[in-house]
Amino acid sequence: MPIENVSDTARWVAVYRAMETARPDALFRDPFAERLAGERGRAIVGEMKQGHRMAWAMIVRTAVLDELILDRVRNGGVDTVINLAAGLDARAWRLPLPPTLQWFDVDLPAMTAYKAEAMRGERPACRYEAIAADLTSETTRTELLRRLSGVARTALVVSEGLLIYLEQTQVESLARALHAQPSIRWWIADVASPRLLEWMNRSWGKNVAAGNAPFRFAPADTAGFFGALGWRELEFRSAMEDARRLRREMRGMWFWRLVSRFTRGVRREEFRRMSGIVVLERS
Repeated sequence: MPIENVSDTARWVAVYRAMETARPDALFRDPFAERLAGERGRAIVGEMKQGHRMAWAMIVRTAVLDELILDRVRNGGVDTVINLAAGLDARAWRLPLPPTLQWFDVDLPAMTAYKAEAMRGERPACRYEAIAADLTSETTRTELLRRLSGVARTALVVSEGLLIYLEQTQVESLARALHAQPSIRWWIADVASPRLLEWMNRSWGKNVAAGNAPFRFAPADTAGFFGALGWRELEFRSAMEDARRLRREMRGMWFWRLVSRFTRGVRREEFRRMSGIVVLERS
């Protein structure tokens, strides 16, 4: 299996961004995705069960995160973006960001070096800095966040595709570390439900576990979990609802929408929140 470590999942997702970019009706344009994904990225998608059919979820996630990041920059007073486990994200180059914005990409040394080489000669839209760091080291993370938040008046943290690979205790530690920095006001993260985690492990669990990147974190009560750690849920964007709005639903989604109409109360909300993006504000 081409997945050798957690960083290879970034190549996997980059393939989906390249697929969307090639469409005439693309929701976003990432002219760097094909280059960043490389042959390994294409091999990963080719060998994953339903690899191409599940592209819709990552495409919708990318498009919605684009919307939310730009909204916080334009309307939330954000002057600094801290992109944790940035992977092969090229938003600092492809989004219409103000040139005064400070953008930090943080990831493991090998991924940071690979991306720097692939993007050599490309000019970002804003002030950009790539930082090589292991976020699982509490000491490293604390020192890094203190330094980065120190240059910000109002900072936004983005953790796309990160939390699901962490243990619950690691997510709790990260949430407290972010909250300890007063300038960090917003945090945007994608989250999965326990039901979705179970499905993902049945479908792809062996593949990602073989690369030491098992799926782990999926809170039953996202708002309650983060609320207890100092983060108020400002907004939850359901992947199912956004996929319909953006016309990128998976095949057969009409059936699940039909099923949801016959469920009520807690079960219906559970279905709506099976997967999505949460916007958190420090409380």
